[in-house]
Amino acid sequence: MYLENKSNLEIEMSQTSAQGHQGRNSLRSPEAVAGNFGELRLLQGISERRDTQKLQQSAVLPSGQCVIHTEGFVPVRQEDGHNFSTVNILRGKSNSANVSERSPLLRFSQDDSITYLTLHDPSFVGGEEPWDSGSLDVERRYRLGSEVTSLSLSRSSSSEKSDPLDLNLSFKFTSNVKCCFRVSKVATIFAIVVLCSLFFSMYPDRDNPWRMLAVSPTDSFSMNVTDFRDNALLKLQVAGPFAGGMMDFNDQEYILIQVEQTEPSGQRRRRTQQVIHNWTIPLHAERSDQILLTKTFEMLSSDPIIITIQAFPEDNEVVPLSMTHQSLYVSVETQVAIAGIILAGVYVLIIFEIVHRTLAAMLGSLAALAALAVIGDRPSLVTVVEWIDYETLALLFGMMVLVAIFSETGFFDYCAVKAYQLSRGRVWPMIIILCLIAAILSAFLDNVTTMMLFTPVTIRLCEVLNLDPRHVLIAEVIFTNIGGAATAVGDPPNVIIVSNQDLRREGIDFASFTGYMFLGICLVLFTSFPFLRMLYWNKKLYNKESIEIVELKHEILVWRQTAQRINPASREETAVKCLLMQKVLNLESLLRKMMKTFQRQISQEDKNWEQNIQELQKKHRITDKVLLVKCASVLGVVIFMFFLNSFVPSIHLELGWIAILGALWLLVLADIQDFEIILHRVEWATLLFFAALFVLMEALAQLQLIDYIGEQTALLIKAVPEDQRLAIAIILVMWVSALASSLIDNIPFTATMIPVLINLSQDADVNLPVKPLIFALAMGACLGGNGTLIGASANVVCAGIAEQHGYGFSFVEFFKLGFPMMIMTCMIAMCYLLATHIGLRWNM
Repeated sequence: MYLENKSNLEIEMSQTSAQGHQGRNSLRSPEAVAGNFGELRLLQGISERRDTQKLQQSAVLPSGQCVIHTEGFVPVRQEDGHNFSTVNILRGKSNSANVSERSPLLRFSQDDSITYLTLHDPSFVGGEEPWDSGSLDVERRYRLGSEVTSLSLSRSSSSEKSDPLDLNLSFKFTSNVKCCFRVSKVATIFAIVVLCSLFFSMYPDRDNPWRMLAVSPTDSFSMNVTDFRDNALLKLQVAGPFAGGMMDFNDQEYILIQVEQTEPSGQRRRRTQQVIHNWTIPLHAERSDQILLTKTFEMLSSDPIIITIQAFPEDNEVVPLSMTHQSLYVSVETQVAIAGIILAGVYVLIIFEIVHRTLAAMLGSLAALAALAVIGDRPSLVTVVEWIDYETLALLFGMMVLVAIFSETGFFDYCAVKAYQLSRGRVWPMIIILCLIAAILSAFLDNVTTMMLFTPVTIRLCEVLNLDPRHVLIAEVIFTNIGGAATAVGDPPNVIIVSNQDLRREGIDFASFTGYMFLGICLVLFTSFPFLRMLYWNKKLYNKESIEIVELKHEILVWRQTAQRINPASREETAVKCLLMQKVLNLESLLRKMMKTFQRQISQEDKNWEQNIQELQKKHRITDKVLLVKCASVLGVVIFMFFLNSFVPSIHLELGWIAILGALWLLVLADIQDFEIILHRVEWATLLFFAALFVLMEALAQLQLIDYIGEQTALLIKAVPEDQRLAIAIILVMWVSALASSLIDNIPFTATMIPVLINLSQDADVNLPVKPLIFALAMGACLGGNGTLIGASANVVCAGIAEQHGYGFSFVEFFKLGFPMMIMTCMIAMCYLLATHIGLRWNM
């Protein structure tokens, strides 16, 4: 194991014998701490500088040495005879000439002596930046490293004039407040998790088995349901060869389900009361697809319920069905309220960054499952696993592996230099070019694939130009979502709309849908660039510091993340982690010195871009041309298969399978030996977030949230006067879809709203055409993904990749730019819809 030297730190070795260990043991504190290596104390120049002077008096160290002190030493193995201390007072330069930065961290010789790796920074002066022996352990000081740095940098200009005691008290007060907040946060979340776990474990899975039956016009099915509670709901699930849309008795076959309950007269009622619910389901002509449908009925009391099922096919044939029922103990309004509270809680966790968004989605999923268990509809583990969209996860995983191998060729650096040359050193032409290419590419590819290819290139380009990559990435993903709405294959909601058979009979096919949407999205796209420039008017795209300071900050972040990922399973790994912690603190001290002498000089335009191009072309070249040819070939085949999958129905491969097969092809061709390196570059947190999000959204759908939104939208449209109904319907569907898609997944929302809008258009009392409503749904569902960070899959993928590179952006940062863009684009799309359907009366 080695420690790569990327800074100006000199890495040295010092030979110490067993006597040397005993001689230095006098510097240790008498306090004993249990552990393999004792408790490490990182000595920082934060406060209590007098203790440092005592330490320097007890051990004379050369200038420039970085000190790590050991307290409470405990030998690792008593039987080995090694009185081993991981880190001691590090001495000066070693006389050994055979030591380099690639030398091992620890060496054990036959005479029980140990070789230590010493970190030495010539620019670090011990007297100027003293370190003291604080009372916090190494992990806490390590986590507070960034806070110490920001505190020191913000007060570097006034620290010489201020009282050190005031700074020390202020820092301790801030640390205490943050510690109390952290403890209360953990305690609150843990209590909620335990409570949800108890609720989830108290109720069994729904155990009503599926009943197989066959019905015809002459042979109906009837059953009695008993053991029903008062004020409960009856949930019916029926699977069969059904078709979507509203029932048309003239030219379609159907299934009729009748739910009847009679409450006899008694103490509570003087007259007998009867309730009858009729549920009509159209049958598919080919009898091939098995579709599962669910409906909930409100019952009067706990009296028995009679369920009758009868089929009405044209040729009097038998129709096979399967059915199950479940009793729910909470009303629909209460279920929707619970779902809304859970969704709001998840957004609070993500917006204020109380926990990581992956953990927030997992906590929301647990709360939703506990709510389902309480109302009597707890799903089984098999059912929950079936809720996960494995095609999306396979697509993400396959493309992550492809991009991870592709990055080894240096292609992304090369593309960054070419984009810099194409923009002639000007920032905004470069941003417009990147956004336009991303929008065009996402119209034909999946948005997730587009961002996975563009994000590494953008990050390298911004690093070359000393730009903040976060603002450029947010602009790119916004235009990716806009461009994906232009075609029938660019966004999943569009695919769902075009694939619906009832909508195809209404004339909404691939060509007509793409033609209408393409014209509107082009209008939205070209009017979005000036608005984007207005949003970025007061934002500093260039980094405020020089490129040396920016690179040093990023290096500190990378070293910190590297140390966090090391699992101290052995003493060598523990030594590596301690040395990385020491390196982070050393670099932070160097950063403080650079910030003191830094004079802010920012050029908004790169005047010497022609000279920089030559230097960049020498520095950023293709490192492996053979691997580049292999990667380009496989990626070209994968993208070509994505196109064929949308236009050629004979190819029986989904997008997930194509990405997985492409990853396997490239793994074989690239001859990857160290497979763990590739797996480390896979965004596992992003994959887990999507899996938890799928479970959360399906659980919220089971709690009637999405159905409730659709039903309330339909009721609002029916309440509008007939002469203004179409315009109000377009506006309502557009904005409800946009706002809902920014908060919940647009895929289940679109799938739920399609039958609602079809039924609304076929209702004789409403009398609305279906095409304007469907186009409004498509515009709102696609453009609404820009509203929040979790509104679209491409947003989450882009944030995950940026976070892996050290440039992660928060929910609020995305919201400040994405939500205004969503409002503006939806306004333009709404004007386009009203002008074409109300003014020009297209597609009527």
